[in-house]
Amino acid sequence: MCGRFAITDPLKEIMERYMASIAEGFEYRPNYNAAPMQYIPTILAGKDGKNKLGALRWGLVPSWANDDKIGSKMINAPAETLVEKPAFKRLISSKRCIIPTNGFYEWKKEDSGKRPMRILMKDDRLFSLAGLYDTWTDPDGNKLSTCTIITTEPNSLMEDIHNRMPVILRPKDEAEWLGRDNDDVNFLQGLLKPYEAAKMRVYEVSKEVGSVRNNDVGLLKKINLLFECRPNGTHFFYPKLWKW
Repeated sequence: MCGRFAITDPLKEIMERYMASIAEGFEYRPNYNAAPMQYIPTILAGKDGKNKLGALRWGLVPSWANDDKIGSKMINAPAETLVEKPAFKRLISSKRCIIPTNGFYEWKKEDSGKRPMRILMKDDRLFSLAGLYDTWTDPDGNKLSTCTIITTEPNSLMEDIHNRMPVILRPKDEAEWLGRDNDDVNFLQGLLKPYEAAKMRVYEVSKEVGSVRNNDVGLLKKINLLFECRPNGTHFFYPKLWKW
């Protein structure tokens, strides 16, 4: 699953990266430990075809749900079964979004316990997680817009850490994913593949990331660099010598 990530880039850089304008009422602040049920920055294509940067609550509440409690159980959507699940199958053709991030967290299980890892691009650039969104209306007529992050099987970098990873869109596919005029489900499903491992890296971070109460730049600090994926797919192991 994908249950935590960070988005800390300056607002101007996010807007320029996605050629997006600010949605009405959106206020941005860096988040070093974004968690489910929080409002997270999200990119949507507006009706005018231009991208908008706004916020959706993480944890999908389908429009047909009886209440919004289901959201905490719908933070991820498996790519392999999107067209089979009632909550997702109608969304992939028309309600797609991007969740921008500069790194996500995953916990590596070992006999000694779980070790939190931060996974990011080798060049530290901002990248795009594929998502779906929906809007739910409560009995009083109040609207709640929510999202979920799509996951897929792990690449060679992630497989030693977890059996799932978020879908990371290639930059050249982002416009197609957001495009409101693109309802070709088969084509869209073809974009939901594991990202190229050779372009990514991973390192260990503090266990403080496990608590949503902790949210500061220290969570990004390297504790123990583990390995990186070389272009040929092999892993290079770094001894546990460094502390930052």
